[in-house]
Amino acid sequence: MPATLVFYESPRRLAASLADMAAVLGEARGAAVCRELTKRFEEARRGQLGTLAAAQAGAPDPRGEIVVVVGPPGETAPPAGALDAALARALAGGSVRDAAAEVAAALGLPRREVYARALALALARGR
Repeated sequence: MPATLVFYESPRRLAASLADMAAVLGEARGAAVCRELTKRFEEARRGQLGTLAAAQAGAPDPRGEIVVVVGPPGETAPPAGALDAALARALAGGSVRDAAAEVAAALGLPRREVYARALALALARGR
């Protein structure tokens, strides 16, 4: 399940942590580096993990309390034709409803959209 991640980080480890997060979670993943939240000198820098890591690599260690918020991963669509192929296999052995539920769970797609496509495929085949 995609989720937002929140890290409380030491100012001395911030550059290394951002570099590690970019390497593991992906450089294009959205994030924010927040400093001194709920205080007078509150500051937040937003961008992609790779950009934030590169900016922090050459900068001096920030002062104060640091919170890094990493957004959920972006939506990735299945390859073209993968949905139809998966639905064709599932429809061969079951109902439209069961096939849609199975494929939606397997591909991580909204069940309503998968059901609509399964219904269209079933009608095209004369089921």
